[in-house]
Amino acid sequence: MPQVGKYWIETELYHAPFDRAHTWAKLEPENLVRVGFDDFAQRQAGELLCVRLLPAGEEVKQGELFGTVETSKWVGQLLSPVSGKIAQVNEELLERPKLVNEDPYEEGWMVIIDPTNLEKDLTQLVTGKQAIDWLKKDIREITKEAVT
Repeated sequence: MPQVGKYWIETELYHAPFDRAHTWAKLEPENLVRVGFDDFAQRQAGELLCVRLLPAGEEVKQGELFGTVETSKWVGQLLSPVSGKIAQVNEELLERPKLVNEDPYEEGWMVIIDPTNLEKDLTQLVTGKQAIDWLKKDIREITKEAVT
């Protein structure tokens, strides 16, 4: 997994660059999409104390709210990288929000979505080198850290 500055990025995943969402999407078997919060976002947020997610069965739209994360000083929105219906919620994460801090790309996943317009939604996301370039830009703009 590549590192950009002090942040890890999973370049095989799709990343949501809109509104600084910093959510990722992983294509799963049976046309499902696993969604989570990336390393940059969890480090910027700090230790998560609470994760609130829409329940299974709820419809979500790309770029719109599917939940929130809370720290001792901040509440942040979770924006969905794809449109569809929430098929599953990571129940363990609701009990242990720090899973996002400890393992944002695996155990700290948030929801699984049954997408309704996946092909179109993927055109709005970045992956591979595009994801690295986007992250570098956000690091410079948000943290003012120099990255090459």
